[in-house]
Amino acid sequence: MSDRIQTAVLDWQRIDGIDIPISTQFGDVYFSKDNGLLETRHVFLAGNELETRLAALTNHDYFCVAETGFGTGLNILALMQLWQQVRPDNHSHLHAISVEKYPLTQTDLRRALAAWPELAEFSTQLIAQYPLAIAGCHRLHFPEQRFSLDLWLGDAQQVFPNLAATHYVDAWFLDGFAPSCNPELWEENVLDNIVRLSTVGTTFASFSVAGVLKRGLQKHGIQISRPRGFGHKREMLKAIYPNPDAQITPPRLGQAVQQQRIAVIGAGIAGLSVAWAFAQRHHQVELFDQTAPIAGASGNPLALLNPKLCPIEQSSEHLMTLSWQYAQRHYPQFLGFRRLSIYQLAQKNPESLLELATQYPENVATAYTASQTPLGQQHASLCLNEAGAVVPKQLAEQILGQPNIQFHQAKITSIQADPTQPQTWQLHNQLDTWSGYDQVIICCAKASAELFNTSTSQHYPELKPIRGQVSWLNNVAHTLPQNQAFSYGGYCMQLDEQRLILGASFYPGREDDQVLVEDHVHNLELINSVAADFAKQLSPVEEWSGRASVRAQSPDYFPLLGTMVEATATNPAIYTFAGLGSKGFLFAPLCSEVLAALVLGEACPMPQSLVSKLNPLRFLKKVRVKKPYYQAETTQQKPLDRAD
Repeated sequence: MSDRIQTAVLDWQRIDGIDIPISTQFGDVYFSKDNGLLETRHVFLAGNELETRLAALTNHDYFCVAETGFGTGLNILALMQLWQQVRPDNHSHLHAISVEKYPLTQTDLRRALAAWPELAEFSTQLIAQYPLAIAGCHRLHFPEQRFSLDLWLGDAQQVFPNLAATHYVDAWFLDGFAPSCNPELWEENVLDNIVRLSTVGTTFASFSVAGVLKRGLQKHGIQISRPRGFGHKREMLKAIYPNPDAQITPPRLGQAVQQQRIAVIGAGIAGLSVAWAFAQRHHQVELFDQTAPIAGASGNPLALLNPKLCPIEQSSEHLMTLSWQYAQRHYPQFLGFRRLSIYQLAQKNPESLLELATQYPENVATAYTASQTPLGQQHASLCLNEAGAVVPKQLAEQILGQPNIQFHQAKITSIQADPTQPQTWQLHNQLDTWSGYDQVIICCAKASAELFNTSTSQHYPELKPIRGQVSWLNNVAHTLPQNQAFSYGGYCMQLDEQRLILGASFYPGREDDQVLVEDHVHNLELINSVAADFAKQLSPVEEWSGRASVRAQSPDYFPLLGTMVEATATNPAIYTFAGLGSKGFLFAPLCSEVLAALVLGEACPMPQSLVSKLNPLRFLKKVRVKKPYYQAETTQQKPLDRAD
């Protein structure tokens, strides 16, 4: 996925009042000129027997459909419509995975989908969430439909080998332009990985019966039949991954998941985001903290979502860029979110920073000269137009109001196997015991090591403390626009209509959290270095207020995310999410989705190469990486690159 994304270039043909899109890159139509929606229902929905299979899902079952070409999204919308018609009244969930090398622009997508007014309810929702044309995985949620979609933008030859096999695909839509028009999509490498992501009972359907497809599946033992195709097509392909020990293999009915009781220890942004991810899946979450939610480094009055974008060629595996895109879809559902633009002042390597504006899709970022930059006018700037800020207190209150989340103020001192309930954990402190947890996730920043080193024999990676202090002051006479923020090594923005917030000091190795005047001076000097005239208007630092806290940072700047203690015959695994440094609010939402995939066996919205870089055991010379339950374990070298 090293190439920047190019959007589809289309011609249009009008037939019977419907605009039919035609790809100029491949010289083929996106859907049948006879009736694309009826073809989708005949080939992909009926060919995978989805009406029967989806209707049979039980409470908390998870069913995964994957397709090889997203195109106009017609297959996904038809799937959503069928799901609404047949889904059982329980907490089962339908997830889809789709890959697209040349995504349509939003304008072209809207025009193409106008052909199907009966799908308007679903196409409107899809268009509203349609992602930027940036390579990588874009996870879209449709909670009212109990449906989600991972739209991977990139070349299938590169995407499929890097999909994390955290969940088997239950049904495949082998769609895309015909093999004669787009042979790369049907090559051995793609088909081998499609089978890698499948298991006994997985079904396959395709409009194509080309020899390259049949041979690619049959070499893995996939059983193929060729029933009647749609319209004028004589045949289509229908296939199943067989059970070698049975004469007949029934189609898979998804992944059966029982409701989980989950303990999350630590109620900073990591723990809150993890609790939200599992509660949204209707699992019971109990959140523990020794003091109060967001009492530590997550508790500043305002958190700025300020990503450092990578060169566009690296976007598909760049944690900060992927997290920023997901955060921009995640936080608007909360009251404490404020959309804004961030002017990132070009103090070092200005050419490299400003050139990003030409690499990313239009309107994502804008390069401004020094004279055009609103604050300071001493440095040129890259204005990130798609950014935001979060009020942590409001966010925490809304998350804790979720009915599936219960908060306990308690300092957990140890975790032990529950002697009364097999395969569960007990939590202890000096006074109390809490029992019966199916999963335990430790999100205690630097204090996470205490629990692991006390409760298990597994050594926890060392996280270094970093003291940071933010300052705020009354600036009624000289306010900045509330939809703007400025980043310059520090940052400044309006906290509210009357106060300015400045951040943040940065002292590695220090764990003191008293508010200090010298840190106010530090924050003043930062703003003075880029906007001296503005800084002169600020009140004396003796009148400022502030808050100091201690962040936890890993040696390579990547968070620790995943299994710290592996499951045994008698105990489930213990997981951790910590070491987010100063990017907690940026990293936490997407990383929590990855953690849910690891814990519950769902599809993962992050490439396997990046998931491995977050493995909390990576700092050992050789790391045993736990593979999915159907693969053998392997060793992995310590990664050398950094999160930033």
